[in-house]
Amino acid sequence: MLPRLTFLPVCSRQLSALFLLSFLSGAPFAAAQSPSPARALELQQQGNLPAAEQEWRAWLASNPKDPGAFASLGVVLSRQEKYAEAAAAYRKALALDSNLPGVPLNLGLAEFKLGNFKEAIVPLKTALAADPQSLQATTLLGLSYYGAGDFTKAVPHLQKALQADPENEELHRVLAQDCLQAHEYECSLKEFRSILEKDPNSAAAHMLTGEALDGMSQTPEAITEFEAAVKADPNAADIHFGLGFLYWKMRQYDDAAKAFEAELAINPAHAQALAYLGDVELKRENADKSLALLQQAVRLRQDIRLAYLDLGVIYTEKKLYPQALDALQAAEKLDPQQPDVHYRLGRVYQAQGNSAEAEKEFARVKQLHEKSEEDVAKKMSGAMPAQKP
Repeated sequence: MLPRLTFLPVCSRQLSALFLLSFLSGAPFAAAQSPSPARALELQQQGNLPAAEQEWRAWLASNPKDPGAFASLGVVLSRQEKYAEAAAAYRKALALDSNLPGVPLNLGLAEFKLGNFKEAIVPLKTALAADPQSLQATTLLGLSYYGAGDFTKAVPHLQKALQADPENEELHRVLAQDCLQAHEYECSLKEFRSILEKDPNSAAAHMLTGEALDGMSQTPEAITEFEAAVKADPNAADIHFGLGFLYWKMRQYDDAAKAFEAELAINPAHAQALAYLGDVELKRENADKSLALLQQAVRLRQDIRLAYLDLGVIYTEKKLYPQALDALQAAEKLDPQQPDVHYRLGRVYQAQGNSAEAEKEFARVKQLHEKSEEDVAKKMSGAMPAQKP
């Protein structure tokens, strides 16, 4: 389980003074006739949160510049799970006094609870700067970066959280997946292998270990992990597709087809399985079967580049040039930096007798190939040690 995340009670110097005044005067909190922070805090301590909320709001109606009251109202609202209202109260408190202790952390937690991960990051960074040893701020900031899709920035915070709580299995899983998304495959592999040591029959851990291995260009080893995942849970979503994709990468098309068909037996509307099975059938020269599969795939999803590229190839072979152009232009929009689609477009324009457009596409192919060679050369030169004079 993740660490228990709680909201911190906040008292301003003004509230402390009111407590002291009440004590010295001998007047019990309950005797107050008009709204007061003391009465609000007493209701809060009694667990009467709705009444405490009303008391804080009544106090703030006549004291709208009291940052501590806004902060305490935020706590009461948070404990009632009114996180949007709580976040607004915390922001008002910080606008009045940016140095209120505990409020940035509470604001970050409220935004986190709302699923507003990007909005949670700034106040949590402020909280962590104020208290670098805060496990709660560290954990929340790492999880917020993860939730916001900023995987690289999440890694060090999640690692630090795990150092403080090494038995937290859920945090191990989040870190493993975060490292995978950040392409930090060594980190990911270490975490997934640790999970597998404790649960060797975890299909999810085998799948994710396979993804990490594939990211490290260890595709045969990744296939072994996916085969173990299929054995552990043959009905898991995407499990057969993942295995099929790895076979496809290794050009083991017969094995890939069987895996894609197994995925479609579980989920006939799996667009990626349809698209990749269609590609396999195209490679097997079963154009009509491939066409039916690819058309079904793009009806379900419009973001699978391979499906549009293959449709363009089939339509070109059938001399259906307008349909070929539509499919290839859709593929180009999804990734205009791939030379294969420009080459295919050039061939279609050429077949239509549109020499000007064909030449533009062929020139684009040459340009992209030259850029690719230049990028490789830069990487190679960057990896080479400096030559001594």
